[in-house]
Amino acid sequence: MTVRLYDSRTRSVVDFVPLVPGEVGIYVCGPTVQSSPHIGHLRSALVYDLWRRWLNYRGYRVTLVRNVTDIDDKILASAVAEGNAEQWWALAYRFELEFTAGYAALGIQAPTYEPRATASIGQMHELIRRLIDAGHAYPAADGSGDVYFDTASWPTYGELTRQKPEDMAPAADADPRGKRDPRDFALWKGHKPDEPESANWPSPWGDGRPGWHLECSAMSSRYLGARFDIHGGGLDLRFPHHENELAQSTAAGDDFANHWVHNGLVNIGGQKMSKSLGNSIYAADFLGQARPLVVRYYLGSAHYRSTIDYHDGALVEAEAALERIEGFLSRVDRRLDGTPFAGSGVPVVPDAFAAAMDDDLAVPQALAVLHERLREGNAALDADDIETAARVRGEVFAMTNVLGINPLEEPWNTASADAAAPALSRLVERLIDDRESARAAKDFAAADRIRDELTGAGIQLEDTPNGTQWSLA
Repeated sequence: MTVRLYDSRTRSVVDFVPLVPGEVGIYVCGPTVQSSPHIGHLRSALVYDLWRRWLNYRGYRVTLVRNVTDIDDKILASAVAEGNAEQWWALAYRFELEFTAGYAALGIQAPTYEPRATASIGQMHELIRRLIDAGHAYPAADGSGDVYFDTASWPTYGELTRQKPEDMAPAADADPRGKRDPRDFALWKGHKPDEPESANWPSPWGDGRPGWHLECSAMSSRYLGARFDIHGGGLDLRFPHHENELAQSTAAGDDFANHWVHNGLVNIGGQKMSKSLGNSIYAADFLGQARPLVVRYYLGSAHYRSTIDYHDGALVEAEAALERIEGFLSRVDRRLDGTPFAGSGVPVVPDAFAAAMDDDLAVPQALAVLHERLREGNAALDADDIETAARVRGEVFAMTNVLGINPLEEPWNTASADAAAPALSRLVERLIDDRESARAAKDFAAADRIRDELTGAGIQLEDTPNGTQWSLA
């Protein structure tokens, strides 16, 4: 089946046909590293990790570029807010490391390339030069060193968000005095006396620094070419950021992105996260509330285009769902151990799972298939149908691998857990032997006491025709 995706530009679900057969180029707008990451940042990165994993499973070689905006008005403002105790570039790098740690904690694969904006200044200058030569950009007449994109010169400006220029708010990213039109946005920002000299690069139009929108156009074309398959980012970036990227890149003569994909946001109790409301949940705090695997399951379980409304108890529900996966895999592996079916079960996802993922990455429907297979697998184990159990085990293994939630694979199957497992197993097996001895001697009170002790410690016992099996409850 053909992979299909919702293209925000056409507002329709379309067949995905890569520009180069067998290869996919994806550019994702990464963070502006002015402060610590919140759960919305984690959710966005996870969405494109899931797209990448599924496209990989479908046989594509994916090049994923996720940038770091390490120079921006907000970064300079944050450095000033810190009382100048820290250089802006040091602050940016400190927060960049926090983002990297949050991504790694959730098992989000590192991008193929992760360029910083400050490393592509030369490419930005070249793009500005092309726009000026084509009549779509102009230096400010006031000598400030600012350079603006001339929105009135580009007839399709507003096509991504289907807005008419006269309905748009003025661009608030630079001093309006040098603009021909209040909607014109900054490509280059002349150096201001109150800004640090280190946030300053020479250019043909005067010393200064790049505008935010320009950065992504330059980096995407540098790493993926003038035309590439997918441009992704959060829904909140559609305007003005992505609208302006599209305008300046196409006005410069680049075909730019074939498809635009946008992920939904995260609300808290029905409200959008906002510093002014004081309801932001930062990544480090969120990861402290549950296992990172549980957080990944929760943030990835909704359809990527939907809004997640976080509420108390959401992580508890995700934990319960993961325990069903872990419980089945633990149970089936114990039962298959020593049988001809041990290690068997072809790791291929079921057709229904594949159909859901092919249909604009419909993860909720894919998870429904996963949990249906868990019920089938447990029923097979109850009936001692180990051939069916082995087949289901392979399917569950494959589905959880694609979703990045396989508890038997890295990064979840950690070395520390592996080291503790033999000691725990030896202790539990000895107590099970003691219980069997008590039952053989008809000392049922002692047998029940041992079971109760194990249950109280989070160990679940299951008496089967092949002996007593145990698992973590």
